[in-house]
Formats: sequence, structure tokens, C-alpha cells
Amino acid sequence: MFGRAPKKSDNTRYYEILGVPKSASQDDLKKAYRKAAIKNHPDKGGDPEKFKELAQAYEVLSDPEKREIYDQYGEDALKEGMGGGGGHDPFDIFSSFFGGGPFGGGGGSSRGRRQRRGEDVIHPLKVSLEDLYNGTSKKLSLSRNVICQKCKGKGSKSGASMKCSGCQGSGMRVTIRQIGPGMIQQMQQPCNECRGTGETINEKDRCPQCKGEKVVPEKKVLEVVVEKGMQNGQKITFPGEADEAPDTVTGDIVFVLQLKDHSKFKRKGDDLFFEHTLSLSEALCGFQYVLTHLDNRQLLIKSNPGEVVKPDQFKAINDEGMPMYQRPFMRGKLYIHFTVDFPESLTLDQCKALETVLPPRLATQMTDMELDECEETTLHDVNIEEEMRRKQAQAQEAYEEDDDVHGGAQRVQCAQQ
Repeated sequence: MFGRAPKKSDNTRYYEILGVPKSASQDDLKKAYRKAAIKNHPDKGGDPEKFKELAQAYEVLSDPEKREIYDQYGEDALKEGMGGGGGHDPFDIFSSFFGGGPFGGGGGSSRGRRQRRGEDVIHPLKVSLEDLYNGTSKKLSLSRNVICQKCKGKGSKSGASMKCSGCQGSGMRVTIRQIGPGMIQQMQQPCNECRGTGETINEKDRCPQCKGEKVVPEKKVLEVVVEKGMQNGQKITFPGEADEAPDTVTGDIVFVLQLKDHSKFKRKGDDLFFEHTLSLSEALCGFQYVLTHLDNRQLLIKSNPGEVVKPDQFKAINDEGMPMYQRPFMRGKLYIHFTVDFPESLTLDQCKALETVLPPRLATQMTDMELDECEETTLHDVNIEEEMRRKQAQAQEAYEEDDDVHGGAQRVQCAQQ
């Protein structure tokens, strides 16, 4: 029987994955794979599927024989067996390409030698609204652990260590305790003898600088740049600046912005809100005052001639809100919320004077006889919130008393039976 030629399938996907043209040289392939593999490595938070695709594409295109088959017949031909296929571990390809990886690992290409990632260190950073409006930088002194340079992170002068006998090198110990008849609880916790490292170092062989700890403390000053328009809760990350540890990818230091309350301004997104109280004369006859902004500019705020400002009214000033993050020349709005301070009382002369200029009062349209038939009432000042709380407390007391009466009657009836 004659074998049939494999059907032609897609032969451009691998090039697209690496982001190179089909005419790319071996050097071009290496550069593209190196850049993309570091970016997408799972230990650096990359996409594992993307990392796997990159390794597969590079493994095929870096082999002249496989690349020729792929260029002619596509991916299906490789899967069907021509050229040996591409089923290698993506971590093996990565390790052999970089000689142990760019993240500080040693030799060895097995996936089991991959480094674990250290924990990130989170620090809250208190900032004022002025800081977020104008932008600022803050220098902070932090202490962290770094690999001991004297022993290169081995912890011993000779570089030797022994497997911990307490946990057999696992770093963890299982303890069992009885919590009841026929019931036991099994717990796993770090080994006390090796403090979870899985190894011990001879007392006499310990590094004199780190005392066998493999790391030493270091003071470091970081300059945190707070950009204009940043938000409360936004993170500023310093990659690889957390505690170092042997065979560990160093975590990040992350600063989380915490906005302090401002006495005058409130922020909502890219907008600012400002409260201002007017006297009744200002609300009716016009006002003018100076508002000191967050960058100490003096803004003249005034009403239009003949304009009346009502209580609880808002006015807006365009482009005087917060700068927009990474677009600092664009700003939100500044909203001014007006409240009107009414006088406590007026004299009769003041009332008569006001009546001459204010719109006339509505006529009652009632005769004296009709008015005589009405009952007069007296208005009292009240604090409505306090009034409602008092009524709620009284209702609760009445409910409890009623419950006691009914409960007592029930108990008497039961006793008679």
C-alpha cells in the first residue's frame, strides 16, 4: 500500500506565538523565546499555558529538521510522528536554555529543581489628599534579609549540611493528639529542630557571619513615588525587594496607599467635593469668597448678579478636580455644596423691611369668622433623630412589659391545672 502525503495544516502559529516572521534566524528565535519565557514564567506570575506554548514553539523551530517539516506540512505532521514530535517538559527547555534559569537557580534541568517564590511584604503607606493631588515621593528605611555573602547562602564554612533527623529532610513533622474517646487529631507543622528547612548544620561548621542562618539583616532605603491622581488602596510594587532566601525567588515589597481624611475636601473618583456655608444675605443678594485649593492656589468663588443660591444646592467648576492618574493634565470637576445659615429670629422691624422687598406672602383667602372657628396650635422645636430614638425605646419597654404580663398569666394557669 502506498502511504498518503500528510494534509497541509496551519504552519504559522508557532511563529506568531514567538512573535517572529517565518524568515527569522536562530538568533532571532532565541531572543524572542528568552524575552517571552521570562515574562510568562509561572514563578513570576505568568500564564502557565502561554509558557507551555512558547516552549513547544521554540523546541520545534529551533530544530532545523522539525522546522522544515512544520514549514511544509504544519503542526499536524509533527503530531503524527514526522520529526519526532514535541513533547518535552517546558521547564526542562527553559532550564537547559538558561542554564538553570534567570531567577538565581543552579544547574539541573528537572522540574523538581524549580525554585519556590518567596512571600511578598505588604506595607500600608498613609498619604494625604494633597499628596495624591500634587504627587510626592517618600523615602522609607526598611530592614530585610539578604543572602549571606560569606557562605553564599550555604550556612556553613564548608558548604556542607546534613539531612534533619527529626523530619527526615521534609521540613515538616506530623503530631497526633487525642481529642476525645476514640478520636484523634493529626496536625502537620514545621519541624522544630531545623525550623522547617529540612537540614541541619554542624555547630563547629556554621558560618561565623550568619551563624548558620544563611541570611543576614540589611537596612535599605526605598524611594516611593506617589504619582498624581493615584487612588486610595492603589499598590506601588518594588519587584524582588522582599526577604531573600536560598533557592527562593525573592518576593516583592508592595506599598498600599491609605488616604487620610481631609478637613475640607472629599474625593470621589476624579472629582472633589467642598462644603461651604452662606449666610442668608449672601444666598439672596450674592457672595464672593476665596477658596484655597490643594496646591495652595487661591480660587475666587462668586455668584452671578441677581442669582439666588438655594439650600443644599451644588455648583461645579470644570477642570479643578483631581488629576487623572497617568493623565495629570486632565482633571475632574470641583463640586461645591452650599448650605444656607438662616438667622435664629428676626425683629418686627426686620420683618417689615423684608416684606417690602421679598415676594408677597400668599393670601389666606379666609374670613375672620372662618378663622375664629379654627383651633390655634403651638409649634415646638424638636431634634427629630432624638425624638425617634426616644419613641423606639418606649416601644421596646412597652413590648417587654406586655411580654412579662402574658408570661406570668400563663405560668399561673399551668399551676392551677
